[in-house]
Amino acid sequence: MNIQLKNRMKPCLCVSLAIMLIALIMTITGHGLNLGVDFTGGTLMTYNMGGEYSTDDIQAVLTENGISDAQIARVGSDNEVQIRISDQDNTDELRSALESKLSEKYPNIAYVDISRVGAIAGRDLINNAVKSVSVAALLMLIYIAIRFDFFSGLAAIIGLLHDVLIMLSISVLLRGFMRVETTYIAALLTIVGYSINNTIIIFDRIRENSHKPQLRSQPRDEIVNLSVSESLSRTLNTTITTLITIVVLYILGVDSIKLFSLPLIIGILAGTYSANLINGYVWAALKDAFEKSQKNKSTAKAKA
Repeated sequence: MNIQLKNRMKPCLCVSLAIMLIALIMTITGHGLNLGVDFTGGTLMTYNMGGEYSTDDIQAVLTENGISDAQIARVGSDNEVQIRISDQDNTDELRSALESKLSEKYPNIAYVDISRVGAIAGRDLINNAVKSVSVAALLMLIYIAIRFDFFSGLAAIIGLLHDVLIMLSISVLLRGFMRVETTYIAALLTIVGYSINNTIIIFDRIRENSHKPQLRSQPRDEIVNLSVSESLSRTLNTTITTLITIVVLYILGVDSIKLFSLPLIIGILAGTYSANLINGYVWAALKDAFEKSQKNKSTAKAKA
């Protein structure tokens, strides 16, 4: 794809930082991530509906009673439904209203079980996810440093951190459409692997071009421009193909699939954005800054 790119790292980083800052302000003012029952705790109710049923009917009754963030899932037999709701002061009244209303349309409805769901599992999952990302980032840094150089590894990790923070920030901005459940953590871990892949492809092209005799004298920014341009067709084709599949899943999927696919869409877009417009230029800036520092030290020693 013959598109002439220029170094737009600073404006792109400013846009990213603005998004993160807005999300941070929203979080501080109490409008952060829309956490689901898995992270906040709540009540788990299971019913046998006595026959075929529609989850829309259950959602409608819950909405009438002021519950808009409930998770409704088919479990066990085809006739059983599991309802998760966040902690309520009037859980008993809500249960009575739910059973009374649903029995009008489903006369054979039967109570199966009710239990309290704690937030411990959610906290453990977050802790394990943080540990997993940290270990993965460290191993990626080592691998990329060996395959390319240390600054490539550092730039890749900075890009990875950027993608995760952008995904979290946009989730805050879209909190009305996006609820953070356990599937969100799965999407976050998926993005860690997907986003680093685009970066590796571009860094591989940067290394190839850096070793070409006719390009060795070129500024690193220009080499990055050329490398990104040469990889752009492959990157866009891969991204668009992946997005088509995930967007279809989001449109046609059930709620649990939507909760997984929407963060993926955001993460893939953020990863493509950073891989092409940020990461390579971060490498060039780090490399130039290091060489300038080494040159200044050498000059100082010579004068001394």
